[in-house]
Amino acid sequence: MDECRHTRDIKDVTPSALGCEECLKIGSPWVHLRICRSCGHVGCCDDSPNRHATKHFQATRHPIIEGYDPPEGWGWCYVDELFIDLGDRTTAQNGPIPRFY
Repeated sequence: MDECRHTRDIKDVTPSALGCEECLKIGSPWVHLRICRSCGHVGCCDDSPNRHATKHFQATRHPIIEGYDPPEGWGWCYVDELFIDLGDRTTAQNGPIPRFY
């Protein structure tokens, strides 16, 4: 069975923004949000026009994101390409998330 070797690196984080940090700055829409479980960066998913969560991984190599809109209970490791069950270790939102769809 495949196992993610980065689960030990999952941190409790504070969200960086109420929506995709970069999309909010440039006025771009997103589909779903992901939060980096290394630093709290909130970025948009790969179905979004700008794919900021993946770009954040490519720039930082922070391995694990969480499905964040709303907290969905799962994570994804970019390095091992595996889903992770976060159980009750989801990240709470700081307030209402704007919708663009």
